[in-house]
Amino acid sequence: MLPQKMKKAITDNPKQLANLIDLVNLPSTLRDFVGQSQISHLGCFMRVWSYIKTNNLKDPNNKNVVNCDEKLKSILLGKQQVELVELPALIKLHFPKQKKFP
Repeated sequence: MLPQKMKKAITDNPKQLANLIDLVNLPSTLRDFVGQSQISHLGCFMRVWSYIKTNNLKDPNNKNVVNCDEKLKSILLGKQQVELVELPALIKLHFPKQKKFP
């Protein structure tokens, strides 16, 4: 279920939704983490989030911080800890830039 702000942003700009759900060929580091050669930006984020929850990587003292294990470090620029608000931007770095159409 999407938050209301995100629903409004997507309905106001359908290209933004297309960028999130289009399949993209992944670079080797992300391909090894996800286990697929193609995935959408949204699907990749969901996989990373699921991995964080499954392996209990959220910091017990600060729930807004993720303690990265070696596998997660490989896709998050080798950082020891990452704030939750940084995750989308760090994952987006692995995806090719979208062409802007006039």
